[in-house]
Amino acid sequence: MNQLLSLIGGRATQFLFAGVFIGLLLPDLAAVARPLLAPSVGLMLGLTLLRVDWHSLGRWRDRAVFTSVAVSWILLLSPLLVWFCLLPGFLPPTLTVALVLVAAAPSIISAASIALFLDLDAERALVICLLSTLIAPLTLPPLAIGLLGVEIEFDILAFMARMGMLVGFAFLGALIVRRLVGVANLKASAVRIDGAIVITMLVFAVAIMDGVSEALWQHPRTVFVWTAAAFVANLLLQSLGVLCFAATGRKVGLTLGLLSGNRNMGLILASLPPSANHEIVLFFALAQLPIYLLPALLRPVYRAILRPNTYRADPE
Repeated sequence: MNQLLSLIGGRATQFLFAGVFIGLLLPDLAAVARPLLAPSVGLMLGLTLLRVDWHSLGRWRDRAVFTSVAVSWILLLSPLLVWFCLLPGFLPPTLTVALVLVAAAPSIISAASIALFLDLDAERALVICLLSTLIAPLTLPPLAIGLLGVEIEFDILAFMARMGMLVGFAFLGALIVRRLVGVANLKASAVRIDGAIVITMLVFAVAIMDGVSEALWQHPRTVFVWTAAAFVANLLLQSLGVLCFAATGRKVGLTLGLLSGNRNMGLILASLPPSANHEIVLFFALAQLPIYLLPALLRPVYRAILRPNTYRADPE
């Protein structure tokens, strides 16, 4: 098992690239895995907490201004920018709604795990992911109604309670493991922990693909167009994030780009009314594909940008 985890962890982005198709090729498995969506998110967070530097996590208070700007960009500025760019109405209305909702969603928590695999700033990514997720119930409903006329209902107290339990149990579990195993041993097991993170991410990917295979056979053109739009949106949001934070250094800029492009559509899916347009729901599932495929495709780009001769240290 240790050898298998090491193999997967050492080739994390490649396994994510290949593994995301499991849910498409095995639709029955995707249906069975559906109840594992929420547990996989909690486990993913706990495993990521075993890999990151907790001292760096605590430094977010010293970067409060930067963190506030980053969260504001993700939750407020980027959806407003996407909405403004789509005002001419050159896209189908349902696709426009889906793209604006994606831009208004918080960064997906697994982006912190992906940052680990890409040698980006995982600690900073984790702090921004958690904060944007906790704040999103306050920003997403008014943006959805004000910009799109779409009602998204959050029971804010219930959501905060669920998130608090998820984050709390993840931190508690990670703390217990750190105390029992020791930080030095965890560092020595980093590649195996990465392998466990990849497996957990694949469980999530398989679960969220439930129903996509059926849609592919019934509406292939829609699936193709929606998938292309998901890739373009992810890449454009990543590029905008990098450009907006380029002055903070290459590593931080790329990290914010990663968080900008990879959003938590599962949070919106759980909040949409039963009458929500099925094409929007389909788009949110297909938008997982770039989240899992792009890290492997873009890894050489990240490496080229972060080479020592081109790297500029991030300001403290």
